[in-house]
Amino acid sequence: MNTHTNPLLQIKQLSKTWASGSSRSVLALDNFSFDVHDGEFLVIIGPSGCGKSTLLYTIAGLESPTTGTITLEGSAVTHPSPDRSLIFQEPSLFPWLSALDNVEWGLKIRGMPKTERRDCAMHFLKKVGLADSAKKYPHELSGGMKQRVAIARALCLQPKVLLMDEPFAALDVQTRYQMQNFLLEIWESTHITVVFVTHHIDEAIHLADRVLVLTARPGRILEEVPVALPRPREIASSAFDDYRTSFFAHLRSEVSKAFAEQELAEVIDATIK
Repeated sequence: MNTHTNPLLQIKQLSKTWASGSSRSVLALDNFSFDVHDGEFLVIIGPSGCGKSTLLYTIAGLESPTTGTITLEGSAVTHPSPDRSLIFQEPSLFPWLSALDNVEWGLKIRGMPKTERRDCAMHFLKKVGLADSAKKYPHELSGGMKQRVAIARALCLQPKVLLMDEPFAALDVQTRYQMQNFLLEIWESTHITVVFVTHHIDEAIHLADRVLVLTARPGRILEEVPVALPRPREIASSAFDDYRTSFFAHLRSEVSKAFAEQELAEVIDATIK
């Protein structure tokens, strides 16, 4: 990660209110400001409902901020663009297309010639270790393999920033750990900038150059923590435990606040109904 150049991505005083102006308006994000540098692996962690996904959707251009700005290389983010690829928790592959056809889909929409886009798709399928599965359909792939196809599809568009919204949450523990290591290999070989959302403390420590810890809703930055552990990182180590204990302490009260807010919201909804 190069922190000596101008930031690649800048978020300044960002706030997002859902259903603004109505009786059901909800302040999801409040006065967010942070930078992301070229080649950085930034992880965002916080309690459920704190606006982590909302933040990613806004960076992706799928949602507009209520106030504040987002810039990529100095240009305002106002709409979706291939320079910001978003990967969801579910792979969202087209079930009627093969793995290869799924990966090259975005290039096809761009109008890239068939031979060129096929070569590009195969290159990234090889990079994610699925060249032998190019002709398989999504129902023939495991959960981890589907996510690898989704990652290959995103990389094929050559984005400047890869946005990932809890992409391994639905996987079993062993597959999840394998996918984390696989993602780190891809990141190290491509030097792509990653903004990764999770609620899993160990995942954050394992992956991140830097972690942003968010408060309960409305989401604000509670703490910014560089993870100064050499890679590959050993989960069963005292240094890893120290980070785990620290993050748990940061999040414990915020998770309690999130639960209390959810219970209050359920009571209010029941009263209204």
